[in-house]
Amino acid sequence: MKTKWLLSSSAVLMGLFGLAGTFFPEEISKILGIDPSPIILILLQIIGGLYLGFAMLNWFTRSAMIGGIYNKPVVLGNLIHCIVVFFALFRQLAEQFHFIFAILTVVYLGFAVWFTLVLRSNPFGNQSKMSV
Repeated sequence: MKTKWLLSSSAVLMGLFGLAGTFFPEEISKILGIDPSPIILILLQIIGGLYLGFAMLNWFTRSAMIGGIYNKPVVLGNLIHCIVVFFALFRQLAEQFHFIFAILTVVYLGFAVWFTLVLRSNPFGNQSKMSV
């Protein structure tokens, strides 16, 4: 299974979210209709930092062997993140529909399914036994 595309695309998406949250918290809070109080701005910057950390993890792991037992913490961390964000977005859509949230919900569902497939895959594919 080709995991380089998965980790590269998730790194780019999370990197964009991270940069936006880190450098534009006031603008994001205004777009979301939230009062830009100091605590909200700090929380948006913290979330941006978390996204940047995940982006760097995915970017520097994109060429490594992933699947099965290989790099399982990376896959599990991404999978849990995608599942939690998917359910949060889905819950928000159930309360009030927003086009951006709908797109993000589909994107995060796709990433969650893809990370699940990688977790359950064999990184060696159809190759015969590896020589030791």
